[in-house]
Amino acid sequence: MMHVTTTIAEFRAARAALTGSLGLVPTMGFLHEGHLSLVRRARAENAFVAATIFVNPTQFGPSEDLARYPRDLPRDLALLQREGVDLVFAPTVAEMYPPGFSVSIDVGPVATPLEGAARPGHFRGVATVVCKLFNITAPQRAYFGQKDAQQTLVIRRMTTDLNLPVEIVICPTIREPDGLAMSSRNVYLQPEERRAATVLVRALREAQARFAAGERRGDMLRAAMHAVLNAEPLARPEYVSVADLTDLHELDQVTSGALASLAVRIGTTRLIDNCILDDDHHSQEVAR
Repeated sequence: MMHVTTTIAEFRAARAALTGSLGLVPTMGFLHEGHLSLVRRARAENAFVAATIFVNPTQFGPSEDLARYPRDLPRDLALLQREGVDLVFAPTVAEMYPPGFSVSIDVGPVATPLEGAARPGHFRGVATVVCKLFNITAPQRAYFGQKDAQQTLVIRRMTTDLNLPVEIVICPTIREPDGLAMSSRNVYLQPEERRAATVLVRALREAQARFAAGERRGDMLRAAMHAVLNAEPLARPEYVSVADLTDLHELDQVTSGALASLAVRIGTTRLIDNCILDDDHHSQEVAR
């Protein structure tokens, strides 16, 4: 029977009763198949599974979509129960950030470019809340999706540098049949925008195809992605990147294992996606 908790004390008491490894899936709710794939991986690798549902205000900028971010707790809980989750932590903002809360975590250079440049303070909020969730839930493993590639690097860096006893497991991006990466924000897209949104994965496929064909110049790979994006009238690119996967510096000469990533506005909706460039054109991250 799934145990749903809303306070730190209640979760810790339930956690203390468990003997065996715990896999954690942190989420902001409005769950989709991407989240559920993380739950299934955690279920396969641990004696118990916990999920958190918390729309974290500290990772949203003042002009971002905190107020309208999609929420449906009853639906989320039904999905988690169906997947065999043991414990759910769904706290209030006041529970996580009581009056006087003032500590935050700055993870340094890996949080500076790309999403960090576009969303100042975002990764400080992410690192802080994930560190709190790790301390509250005490998991052996925590599961995150490759779609948020820079976030995974930030969390790995924080976990390593703060000596947190948690194994970070990164799972493949889950996509719709037409290739669009699953995201809770996809619900914002109007039908015409939804069709246009596939331009992100098409741009990544172009970069992967050029790389597999032998192109190693970073500026040419970025230009190839820009060309695909520019052909879609509804797409407004924020950044297009081909970067080193360890520190996210932009590459002049690209080697296998580099990260191609992009952020694009389709209407009022901001979407991100990425793939790892390798010599196999049929990479699972951008498979047709």
